[in-house]
This record gives sequence, structure tokens and C-alpha cells, in this order.
Amino acid sequence: MSINTSMTGEKAPSFSLVSDMGKDILLSDFVGKKNVVLYFYPRDNTPGCTTEASEFKELHSEFEELDTIILGISKDSIKSHIKFSEKLELPFILLSDEDLKIHELYHVLKPKKLYGREYIGTERSTFVIDKEGIIRGEFRKVKASGHAMKVLEFINNNM
Repeated sequence: MSINTSMTGEKAPSFSLVSDMGKDILLSDFVGKKNVVLYFYPRDNTPGCTTEASEFKELHSEFEELDTIILGISKDSIKSHIKFSEKLELPFILLSDEDLKIHELYHVLKPKKLYGREYIGTERSTFVIDKEGIIRGEFRKVKASGHAMKVLEFINNNM
């Protein structure tokens, strides 16, 4: 586990993960083509995660106009992602990181407490990656409501 240091300005850690569409998605596939919003969220079908995904959905066409693809990532299974995506009619890709290797690369696993019980969980975080594969923006400890708009504004003003 790594200390929460800023990754802004660094090359985004590369990965390949299976998507809810059944394809392997490589982050490197987007280099030279698209900006990427990579957002980590704790769990499908929970209130905060539903709010966050719904807001990214509402702004999806505006992200597309800015040549930006949205990738949601959690530890949930592909089966769970498919149900979540279909339920919300999400127009973007969800990635499954069940072994948490990509969570570790991006330093989003943090100690949490729930009902007095401590555990390691996903800290809601978003990374904005430019077409060269460099992290240009980083959002940690994200509050779900209103977050997608903040990310859109960041891209509008900085990319």
C-alpha cells in the first residue's frame, strides 16, 4: 500500500482489463486518440455509485465532444457490471478489477471504517489522462454528487 501521493504529471500506469462488453480494454489503446476519464468507484448498485454513474451518463455527449472516453472501474465482477450498466443504460465502459491490481497501481485502496469495523476499500477517485497517456488531473476522496460536472469543467479548462 502506497502513501497518497499525487500522480499528476506522471505517465498513467498501463493496464488491460475485461469490460462489461466482453472485450479486453488496454489503456494504451487510447494513446494518441482520446483523453480518458478513469474513475474508480466502490460498488455497483450502491447509492453513491449509482449517482456518480448517472451523472457521467447525463454528460456523456459533452465528454465525447471533448474527445474524451469514460472508463468506470471497480472490483465487481463482469456479471455485476453488465447488470449495473443495463439497469442504468450506461453509454460508457465498465471495467472489472477483481484482484485489485489496478486499484493498487493508482493508489486508491485506503483504510475505511463501517459500523466500527476497519477494512481496506476503494477510495472514490478519478484520473484525467491526456492523449499522450499523462495524468493531467486527479480527484481523490470524491463526493459522487456533482463530480462528473467538475471533471467536465476540468477538461474544458485544461485540455
